[in-house]
Amino acid sequence: MDVSAENIAALNRKTKLAGITNITTQVGEAEKTILCQVCADIVFFGIVLHDFQDPLEVLANARLMIKPSGSLVNLDWKKEQSPFGPPEAIRFSQDKAIQLIESQGFKVKSVSNSGLYYYIIVAEL
Repeated sequence: MDVSAENIAALNRKTKLAGITNITTQVGEAEKTILCQVCADIVFFGIVLHDFQDPLEVLANARLMIKPSGSLVNLDWKKEQSPFGPPEAIRFSQDKAIQLIESQGFKVKSVSNSGLYYYIIVAEL
């Protein structure tokens, strides 16, 4: 899901060229969308949690979609200056992201670095 129809169209083109058929895309706002109830093995946020207007609502929606045995995965920018990426001021620290995730009923299972500029948090219900 992405708010940008152009981004969704580009992803659809790439998946078609690669022969990937098990991906469903949708234009929309994560704050206003629950794709399904208790259906997802993984809900993955790729360097976007800091961009949502209401990250708590997005996490609450994710919680509704994840199966009891499923996971939430949040990959995001470290809250430090880097040669590219969003301004440091809008990035969430690991501690802030953990606090947001746990406030919606998730239990953080692991936190680790993912390269020089990112961290990754895995949480479960």
